[in-house]
This record gives sequence, C-alpha cells and structure tokens, in this order.
Amino acid sequence: VKVGVALTDILTGLYSTAAILAALAHRDHAGGGQHIDMALLDVQVACLANQAMNYLTTGNAPKRLGNAHPNIVPYQDFPTADGDFILTVGNDGQFRKFAEVAGQPQWADDPRFATNKLRVANRAVLIPLIRQATVFKTTAEWVTQLERAGVPCGPINDLAQVFADPQVQARGLAMELPHVLAGSVPQVASPIRLSETPVEYRNAPPLLGEHTLEVLQRVLGLDEAAVKVFREAGVL
Repeated sequence: VKVGVALTDILTGLYSTAAILAALAHRDHAGGGQHIDMALLDVQVACLANQAMNYLTTGNAPKRLGNAHPNIVPYQDFPTADGDFILTVGNDGQFRKFAEVAGQPQWADDPRFATNKLRVANRAVLIPLIRQATVFKTTAEWVTQLERAGVPCGPINDLAQVFADPQVQARGLAMELPHVLAGSVPQVASPIRLSETPVEYRNAPPLLGEHTLEVLQRVLGLDEAAVKVFREAGVL
C-alpha cells in the first residue's frame, strides 16, 4: 500500500537530525567536526524494521499483505457498516475480548485461532470471518465497544475527520500564521512539545522569491549594480 506522503524524505530528515546531534556531542566531548553521510536508500532499508529482521533470520522474503501485520493476526483494517477501522489485537487475551464483542466467543477456543501462532497460520480462514462480522456495526460502535473491552483499535479517518478530531484540536495541530502579502496562511503545527523552550512560529512560509534580494545583498554581499545585471539578464 503506497503511503500518501514522501515518508522516506521525512524520515531521512529525522535521522539527519539525530546524526547532527550526535556529531555535535562528539565535537563537545572530543573536539573536531565530521562529515555526515545520509542516503535515502539507507533510511528505507533501516525502516524495514521487523520485515527486514523476518527475512534476515529466516531467509524468507515477506509476501504482500496490504495493511496486515506479518507476525500478528488480526492486525489490520476491516470494513464497517459506514466505513473502515483498524483493529490491532496484540495478544491472545485481547483476541478473546474481541471475539466476545464480535458476538463470536467460540473463535477464542477454536483450535485454528486459539493462539497468535495459529491465527497467523490460519490467516486466510480467520480474516474473511472477521470481515463478515465487522460490516454489521458502524465504525463508532466498534471503536466504542472495543475500547471499553480494552482491545486496541481506531477509526480510519479522512483529513477532514482528522482535523475535526477533538484531540487534534486540543493539541492545536492546525494553526494560522499571518503573511504580509497572502493574509493568513494555514499551517500544521510542530508535534514537538518542550516544557521550557516551546516552539516559536516567527514567519509564515515565504512566497516564491520573497527573500531573493535579501539573500543576494545581505548574505552574498552583492550591490545594486550586480543585482541590476541579474535583473536585466532575466535571472530575477
């Protein structure tokens, strides 16, 4: 399943932040700088996590499973009466609770499904049975009943539902920043929460070329004559 954002680019930036902090710590303790080599390919392989370890320890390349988990069943999305939800049963006790909420308590003692190992082996049998059961309740009904039973789950939201979520709103993840030309610009807030040095939002994203003159004159030290040459050449 293709994710909707350039996840490898984002993760490489996060790994790069950790690398920079490690290099700064080395400089502070041992002195001297160093070159940091970050590659998108390396990050992609590193983020394979349990999938990579499954292959390295068994020699078996994982098959395509969509949104399902290779080692835990049921641990994927399921249809409901009005949408879809994600069900993440992490152990046999949770499976028993899920079976009770689903109105199928016999599943927990079924010799094909009694343990996670058995459920993984009999995935092709169990998943269709669960899909047949989940379509008879709404997403909200499943989430409410399963949360009450202590079974991890959650709705699958579109972006309108994400930003209407009470917790997303309480955390202030949607915000507006003033812009001198564009008025008010919507932004996604930083997820970083620091108790002593909270994130500061000084400027909205600039317009294309908004700071070109500032960079040329203040950073590169070009005078008006040099800037004029660029303008006349069509560079600016």
